[in-house]
Parts: sequence; C-alpha cells; structure tokens
Amino acid sequence: MDAENFTSEAEFILLGLTSHRTEQILVFAVFLTIYLLTVLGNLLIILLVHTDAQLHTPMYYFLSHLAGTDIVYVTTTLPQTLAHLLAGNGVLSSIRCMLQGGSALSMGSTECLLLGVMAYDRYLAICNPLKYASAMDKKLQHLLASSCWIIGCLFSMVNAVCIFHHSFCGRNSINHFTCELQFVLKLACGDVKHTKAILNGLSAFIVLVPFSIILCSYSCILYSICQMRSAAGWQKALSTCGSHLAVVTLFYGTIISIYIIPQSSSYPDREKKIAVLYIVVTPLLNAIIYTLRNKDIHQAMSRVWKRGCFEKKP
Repeated sequence: MDAENFTSEAEFILLGLTSHRTEQILVFAVFLTIYLLTVLGNLLIILLVHTDAQLHTPMYYFLSHLAGTDIVYVTTTLPQTLAHLLAGNGVLSSIRCMLQGGSALSMGSTECLLLGVMAYDRYLAICNPLKYASAMDKKLQHLLASSCWIIGCLFSMVNAVCIFHHSFCGRNSINHFTCELQFVLKLACGDVKHTKAILNGLSAFIVLVPFSIILCSYSCILYSICQMRSAAGWQKALSTCGSHLAVVTLFYGTIISIYIIPQSSSYPDREKKIAVLYIVVTPLLNAIIYTLRNKDIHQAMSRVWKRGCFEKKP
C-alpha cells in the first residue's frame, strides 16, 4: 500500500492524561470549567476593546487579536479532549488529527508573533512617545496583525504537509491528550531526517525571532525607564508592560521547556503535563492577567456597565 493511501486510512489513539475513569471525570469537569472561563474572559476583552472608544489604541487592538487567538486555540483542542474524557477513550482519524494539530500549531505560532508585535508596540510607546501615534498608525496595525495570522497559518500548513507526507505503521498510539504534530512525527515510518531539519528551522524562526524582538524591546524599555526621574513615569511605564511581561513569561516558559529542553526517557508523561500549561492554563491566565491587573480594562467595564444601565432606564 502506498504512503498516501496508508496515511489517509490511519487512525491515531490518544492515551490522554489518565486511564482511570474517576480521574477522567474529574479532569473533564476541570477542563470544561477552564474552557468556559477562557472563552468568556477573552470574549469580554474583545467586546470591551471594540465597544469602548478609549480602548481604541494600538495596544488594545493587538490585545483583542491575542484574545481571539486564545479563543480559537483552546477551541481547536479542548472540545475534542472533553469528548474523549467523557467517552473514556480517544481515537482520531488522520484527517481529524491533522486538522486539530495544524489548527493548534497555527494559533500557537500566531500568538508567538503577536507577543513580539506587542513588545515592539510598547517599545515605540515608551521610547519614542512623540513619534508613536504617527509610527503606529492604523495601516501598520492592520499590516502587523494580519501578517501574524498569515505567517502562523502558513507555518502550520507546511508542518502538516511535511508530517503527513510520511506513512504511519504499527500501533499509532500518542502519549498525549491532543494531536500535537511533533508527537505525530515520532510515529512516521522511514527516514524523517529531512522533515525534522525543515521543521526545526521553521520552529526556530517562529519562536526565536519574536522572542529576540521581545528581548531587544524590553532592553530598550528598561534603559528608558532607568533614565526617567519621575516616579509617575516609572509607574506608568511598568504598568503598561507588566501584563505583557507576565503573559510572555508564561507562554515562552512552557514552550521552551517542552520544545528546547531535551526530553527525558525517564519521565514519558513530562511533555503532556507541560502541555496542559500552555494549551489549557495559559489562555485562561492571559485573560485573567489582562482583566484583573489592567486599570484601563476595569474603567472600560465600568463605563460599559453604566451605559447599559442608563439605556435600560425609561
């Protein structure tokens, strides 16, 4: 049977986080709660940014895209995981596996790029405040945001095509709760050296380029903050960067720990446990960080609430 036909008929068995039924039900309840809170929290951010005129700034424009990315990211993985937890087993066809893994990788890559763009935005706002409005105009905002989405989708498509070009043989069991493409590649038959080389190069670009932009931007921001003499200037600069730095630390910390740090055969469940952090927990924490720690969001919520109350009055 040729590689193409064999791949199209293959099925992948997801071993999940646990095989104990009681634990599966408990994890189902926790994941369902987190999923609903993540979607609601990020939807709230998007609605506030689009309805409150005072949030019509580049910073919150990019934040709304980040929130949208997180919603799609968790929706590509968690509903299927919840169904598997409820059923007690997880089996996916190669097409569904490719769609799930490719969609999740696309959103993860887009988030990497958006975090780099948001760091560049903060650099312009703090280090070049007089030129900020003209430099970060609407045209550039749309260009940067759309570029993040397009590059993320293209990166994912290349990964999916390269991986599913191979045939899969044997028992296609994946020690994970979702069809993450790097785990699927381990099951491929034949020589995968060229595929790994291509994908490693693309992964290095999609992770290290925005990470380098973040490091350079915050190095310049830190230098500018050190030059400030007023405490108010310090506080304002730190408040606008604090939330973004927290999100960057969470996202890149988990990504680097699973993609950069060598895997250990002594802990076969390490990767999927870390994956819980960046697939399940981080999108929720992003929404919490940007809502609970952000005064502008608090004020926008208050204004929208008051407008709604006044409109209801006869």
